[in-house]
Amino acid sequence: MRWGYTLQVVGLVILFTGLSMLVPLGFGLYYSDGSVLPLLESIALTCSVGLGMYLALRQYQVKVMTHREGMAVVALGWAAAGIFGGMPYFFADIFPSFIDCIFESMSGFTTTGASVLSDIEALPEGILMWRSLTHWLGGMGIIVLSLAILPFLGVGGMQLYKAEVPGPTPDKLRPRIKDTAKLLWQVYALFSFLEFILLLGGGMDVFDSLCHTFGTMATGGFSTKNTSIAAFDSVYIDTVIIVFMFIAGTNFALHLQLLRGKPLALWRDPEFRFFFLLICVCTLLSTVFVYGDIYASWGLSLRHAAFQVISIVTTTGYATADYELWAPLPQALLVFCMFVGGCAGSTGGGIKGMRVILLVKQSYRELIRLIHPRAVVPVKLGGRSVPEGILGGVWGFFILFLMLFLLSALALAAMGVDIMTSFAAVVACIGNIGPGLGDVGPTDNYASLPLAAKSILSFCMLLGRLEIYTVIILLVPEFWRK
Repeated sequence: MRWGYTLQVVGLVILFTGLSMLVPLGFGLYYSDGSVLPLLESIALTCSVGLGMYLALRQYQVKVMTHREGMAVVALGWAAAGIFGGMPYFFADIFPSFIDCIFESMSGFTTTGASVLSDIEALPEGILMWRSLTHWLGGMGIIVLSLAILPFLGVGGMQLYKAEVPGPTPDKLRPRIKDTAKLLWQVYALFSFLEFILLLGGGMDVFDSLCHTFGTMATGGFSTKNTSIAAFDSVYIDTVIIVFMFIAGTNFALHLQLLRGKPLALWRDPEFRFFFLLICVCTLLSTVFVYGDIYASWGLSLRHAAFQVISIVTTTGYATADYELWAPLPQALLVFCMFVGGCAGSTGGGIKGMRVILLVKQSYRELIRLIHPRAVVPVKLGGRSVPEGILGGVWGFFILFLMLFLLSALALAAMGVDIMTSFAAVVACIGNIGPGLGDVGPTDNYASLPLAAKSILSFCMLLGRLEIYTVIILLVPEFWRK
């Protein structure tokens, strides 16, 4: 491990984090809302540390970045972004503890959307813009963005890309990884612009339109309102956000093919079909079970059921209704959606639809092998055989996901958090969803949890966003051996 070069790149990520704060600073100056000084202090500190690390270590140049160095850069870069991203909250004296600042920042960058804020609308616009911007930057990835705009990170780019992009098999759309990163960000920016324009047309002002676009396209869920999207009470706004949550939860490589004039590419993809059918089935069942009991009309039932199902399965976390008041079956369906998550290559979290499909297919193959022990039964996805190495990686991910979920939930329970809240908070954070059940439901927040619990959940957010392996590998002794 060449630490000089590794920390040099991490320094660049920190520097980029500090420069990103110039955007909310502009809003703070425009609104004269009291966020200017905290943001200036945050920019000065973050940029100084990042630039200092880069200049002090710039003599460490390499021609090839190893796979281990790539994983270390991504894990440490995201952790550093989460820590320094909490500086605006710290200097603005919004939270009583710096752990709360890190929690809110990590929740933003990992697009989780879990919050420890009790009164969101009391915050200055500059801080709210930073809070939402962390979503948008984290949605497609800080490292992937760096690959797109910083040419000197082109060396070893594939190692960084593989370590960060969600999904078992990252799509390399161009021979040069820098070109792949640019393509993904161009598609991401295009859909973000379209949603921004449509939300403006629905009556939102520029500030709210930007913030909610950032939260939607990143499948993050931070809102500028205490009651989230329910505050707008608009069928039009609900519909626009539903559409773009669905887009954000789909593989962006498929969107690129769609924009290139290949509309059938979506339906030919087995993961997309699974994702689409899961949404349809869960929405239909939820609509039936909330009609009459919660909502007086089929239209209202469908509107809120569709919104909550898509919000949860894409791991966005926006809310238009308190689903804790719903019947047990719709709640159970939402919990199932929390585990599944969006598609590989999307900005969504969770286990991912592709992994669920492969786990089911591989389990079925084992049943066939019990009947025909000598049969050669390949696992296929989209008509192509899946290599055994990928299948092993999927099973490893699934086991690690369940182990870390159980251990983290038990740790919260040991701190006195009730069992419902413990399990819901962990799945909501490791799946990058945000709202859960119990004391962290859609109308609640994470403020009441102990500081130690918030620290564990911040780590869970990082685990979920970086697909577990990239973070856990740093804890394996073999990783540090030559």
